[in-house]
Amino acid sequence: MLDKRRIRLMARMSAYEKNHIKQDLKISTYYKKDYASLNTLITLLWITVGYVIVAGLYALCNMDAILKNLDLNKLFLLVGIAVGVYLMLVIIYCVCASSFYKAKHNHAKQRVKKFYRDLARLEKMDIKENR
Repeated sequence: MLDKRRIRLMARMSAYEKNHIKQDLKISTYYKKDYASLNTLITLLWITVGYVIVAGLYALCNMDAILKNLDLNKLFLLVGIAVGVYLMLVIIYCVCASSFYKAKHNHAKQRVKKFYRDLARLEKMDIKENR
């Protein structure tokens, strides 16, 4: 006999397996701090690469205006501004990335726990049905 609760449970588990299980299992194998730190470090790396590219292109496009009246004080000011903007950007992005990846790990961990709980529930239903 078909049980509606069992069918709903199996459908929900199947949809989860189809969409999220691979990524969630990868994420949940890490500790939360390790996962967030690794991905924050990767974010820092890409922020640095992007900033160097954008700053380099800006400097290249405005080379005439930069070199026109450049002296030592203006050079130090320009480098200070570039480093300050970079540090602000890195701090903002790293804080946001850390909280984002911690939340992502929490959600993945909760979905995996729910999946295993549903799997145990399905096994109990199967045992009960076979008796």
